[in-house]
Amino acid sequence: MSCPSCFSGHVHQGTPRGEVTSLHGLQAYTTRPPNEVPHRGIIIIVPDAFGWEFVNNRVLADNYAEKGKYLVYLPDFMNGHAAPVGMLSSTKELLKTRGLITWLLKPYYLVSTLARFLPFAYYNTFEASWPVVRDFFKFVRENEGAELPIYGAGFCWGGKHIVNLGAGVDIASNGKPLLNAGFTGHPSKLEIPSEIEKIKIPVSFALGDKDGVLKLPQIEQIKQVFASESGAGKGEVVVYEGAGHGFCVRADLVLDDTSKQADEAENQALAWFEKY
Repeated sequence: MSCPSCFSGHVHQGTPRGEVTSLHGLQAYTTRPPNEVPHRGIIIIVPDAFGWEFVNNRVLADNYAEKGKYLVYLPDFMNGHAAPVGMLSSTKELLKTRGLITWLLKPYYLVSTLARFLPFAYYNTFEASWPVVRDFFKFVRENEGAELPIYGAGFCWGGKHIVNLGAGVDIASNGKPLLNAGFTGHPSKLEIPSEIEKIKIPVSFALGDKDGVLKLPQIEQIKQVFASESGAGKGEVVVYEGAGHGFCVRADLVLDDTSKQADEAENQALAWFEKY
């Protein structure tokens, strides 16, 4: 498994308050500002490996809707092939190194983890998912978001999609770009610096200095692109001290530091969208 930390973390408590709808050929978790407050824009979430049904992702969508007064869509971009939540526990056990029992049980947890990982990896390559994500943004821009700002938020697996949408290559039939601004937390599988250099629509990055996927030398490369003359105004990088991969959506909320960092990243996204 190429990215154990992509399948590690914690399940959060919470009861999603949105609804499941069918939108442009996909099922989507849809949530709005409470108390019938009008929404002032649309956020589309491209989630981490655990997909649109993962409670953490749905509660985050609710938070965006309530705090920012947005209509938020969390679609099933994986067509039913998200990583099962049980991977969080099997990966945790697989990564343990202490105790004889731990080592004796490793083959079991390895088989269990691979049985869950391989279908996700097979069905959710970027080549397969990119047209689905791009077309959904296109349809929303041409319909629900024709006269509203559209923002994209992508995490881990979904981050690469937001960065590529930020290239601004694709235009809707009404002549508008597919999004006004993007945000990504701990994206994975980025081609650095080439994909960063292509960004034309502003993208904000929330990254951890303990991320084992997007490491500090790569973070510095992203910063250098945005600091260059050609990259000026195209993005920002906020590095959270002590944060690892997945902290935006799978942090241990019992720990004060990681809970605070998750909240700060949430506010970072909303502040970025507010600018555009």
